[in-house]
Amino acid sequence: MSVSPGASMYPRPRPGNLREIAEKIEDATGLRVQILGGKLVMSPTPRGKHAGVVKQVRRQLEAVVLPDGLDVYEVSSIALPEDPDDYATPDLIVLPVEWEEDDDWLADAADAALAVEVISQSEKSRDIRDKADWYAVVRVPVLFVIDPRKGTWALHTDPDNGAYRDVLPGKFGESVLLPEPFGVEIVTDGFPVYGEAPRAAPRSGG
Repeated sequence: MSVSPGASMYPRPRPGNLREIAEKIEDATGLRVQILGGKLVMSPTPRGKHAGVVKQVRRQLEAVVLPDGLDVYEVSSIALPEDPDDYATPDLIVLPVEWEEDDDWLADAADAALAVEVISQSEKSRDIRDKADWYAVVRVPVLFVIDPRKGTWALHTDPDNGAYRDVLPGKFGESVLLPEPFGVEIVTDGFPVYGEAPRAAPRSGG
């Protein structure tokens, strides 16, 4: 969800200090915060099925021989080049292994070979489209979006002029072949579909 933090809790948002605000929100709430197109976007704490999909994709990627010098990482962010604010944190990202020795918390978007986004139960369609466009702007060559709300996936490739020119849709149960330099087939048979969102327990009467 997009947020406009109140001035009473955080510094007034302005170009150049959004990352500072995002860090303060993460520290205070534990939520994952990204800045996409100059907007603070908070992601709810992932539920079990969300984490399960991420685990399955990661295990499949780690079970094959990735291109030389690349590996799979979680909770790693990439920045919009030459922008003081924008950054995204995909659920999984394939980066050069040198990232493990980097003291920075933002990787160079040009180094990202693949980003994987698992849609949260509360995400809205517009936010999902905006996120895909953001990855196209920074020219991540392959974006794999998995949507357990609907039991679907979409493989985005060939970023050009702020959008992916090729989008291959599919359903859970249909395998997806990641393009070169991967050439890896991701099996989606075991991906779970979200059930109804858990509701808070009713308060007992006094």
